[in-house]
Amino acid sequence: MKCVVAMFQHETNTFSPLPTPLSAFATPVGLELPPAGEQAMALYGQSGFAFAALLQQARAHGAEVVVPIAAYAEPSGKVDDAAFDSICNAICTAVQKGCDAVLLDLHGAMVTASFDDGEGELLRRIREIDEQVPIAVALDFHANVSRTMVENCQVIDGYRTYPHTDMFATGERVAATLFNTVLQKIPTRMSWYAIPLATHMLAQSPNFEPMQSLMNQGVAAVDNAEVLNASVFGGFPLADIPELSLSVVVIEKHSDDPDRQKGAGLCHGIANQAWQQRDDFYFAAEPLAESIVRAKQCQEFPVVVADHGDNSGAGGSTDDMTVLAEMLALSLDGIVAGPIYDPQAVASLVALGVGAATTINLGGKTDAPSIGQKGRSLSCIGVVENITDGRFVIQGPMQTGLEVNLGTSVVFDIGSAKILLTCERWEPYDPGCFTQAGLDYLNAKYLLIKSRQHFRATFEDFAKHIILAAGPGVCSSDYNQFNFINLGAGKYPINKNIDLRYAEMLSVISDAI
Repeated sequence: MKCVVAMFQHETNTFSPLPTPLSAFATPVGLELPPAGEQAMALYGQSGFAFAALLQQARAHGAEVVVPIAAYAEPSGKVDDAAFDSICNAICTAVQKGCDAVLLDLHGAMVTASFDDGEGELLRRIREIDEQVPIAVALDFHANVSRTMVENCQVIDGYRTYPHTDMFATGERVAATLFNTVLQKIPTRMSWYAIPLATHMLAQSPNFEPMQSLMNQGVAAVDNAEVLNASVFGGFPLADIPELSLSVVVIEKHSDDPDRQKGAGLCHGIANQAWQQRDDFYFAAEPLAESIVRAKQCQEFPVVVADHGDNSGAGGSTDDMTVLAEMLALSLDGIVAGPIYDPQAVASLVALGVGAATTINLGGKTDAPSIGQKGRSLSCIGVVENITDGRFVIQGPMQTGLEVNLGTSVVFDIGSAKILLTCERWEPYDPGCFTQAGLDYLNAKYLLIKSRQHFRATFEDFAKHIILAAGPGVCSSDYNQFNFINLGAGKYPINKNIDLRYAEMLSVISDAI
């Protein structure tokens, strides 16, 4: 058996001003092109990504494995056409050379300059090359699953967690379903139901209601006898595309007996319950000033202040200084803040060297025209405390074992706060970003990070209090800031007059291979 195993991951915030060229996928930092072959396996093969599980499962089944590319980029704006075509061509060329199965680690919310549904277009191109080859896909919980995706593969399964601590396990489920059905020649049916609901990301985690009971229903239905996979996708609401939705996908063994056809009913039941609870997916952000006042009133430390409006994990620039400025204005001290993306400031401070005192404007280098926002910087007087290479290996439960490279990093001490400045954007879901810079985050009074949910994977374990701070940015939970124009008939609550008749449902039967 010969398997093509590849990764092509990007979550696209269509309101983000940050470009996404091919170089954005050349991670870790320092590569000229996205890794392929042995290099890709070395970088990602032992990590917590679904790609690593797909790779390991293919090898465990004695397959010859071809890895044409492992492309991952931090969330940002639309993927440019040259980058998309280059990565798609690498995967499609490998398929064209012949294989018995294709296993893909995708995101599910990629938008390109020419395609609203990047993953659907990739799968369509693969299917155009080979009408029969079985294709299995691991998707992010935030996937906007489309009809085109469903029509062009045999297996879809998604993360069941947010923070995404089950990425590897998702890859295992995907591979197990593919190999079991192929080797046992079992025909399958995939059912999909997508409803016009734009959930708020701070109200969609399966750790809490209303998503918790929906996800639990899907997981409980998997019996590996009839129902092989069941996934609930919260969707990615910062993509201005018709495919934006909350969706449910079920894979079952195909049967002509109506009494054994459970998938469509399961999809329908979960999706309809989500629709009945649609108002529970709304997150009302607290005014920033009130959040910082609450932070100041805390008596136990550390207090994590999570700026969720400017989060690189959803396409933010991570260089707006509004929240830190508010904290300093209220005389908070003992602050560790970062990572703040500011390569220009890093270069200036590195040139001065450790121990140098200076005045410098930090952050605020990125405007967001889509929401009429000008970048806000912060003028600081301080001392260069440390300079590092920005490298560390994730030890926490999300993407465990992955080497992160923040680029040259600087700790700038302004007295009341120590600010970590980096040359690359990264959402802090592992404290290694601070320890690599010599920052004692556990003894900070306040830990200011730019994150929405993923920080909870590790920081929730030691934080005495968590304050969600609604800083400005393209990751805001205030949908009134965004000019949605491509949603088709609309999505709730952006259009509160929308109803369930705009839901899409489909069942696709795949013959035994």
